[in-house]
Amino acid sequence: MKKKDLQELRNKKVVELDKIVAKKKQETIMADAKMKTGQEKKIKKVKNLRREIAQVLTIIREKEILGEKEKKEAKNNTKTK
Repeated sequence: MKKKDLQELRNKKVVELDKIVAKKKQETIMADAKMKTGQEKKIKKVKNLRREIAQVLTIIREKEILGEKEKKEAKNNTKTK
């Protein structure tokens, strides 16, 4: 994925990202099956799909960590007041 694509993904919600991951996983399964039967000529396609899945999962995890951090900060702010 290009940097622009990753930036666009960072602006999406986690639910949308989960759908993208599910779609990419399905594409990976299909491309892997085609490659094993000899229908797919592009060997790197499966590798690239796996990399894209990892990138999207990383963005999801970043959002989770950021959300936890914001909750802790909000909790600390209410305690100090």
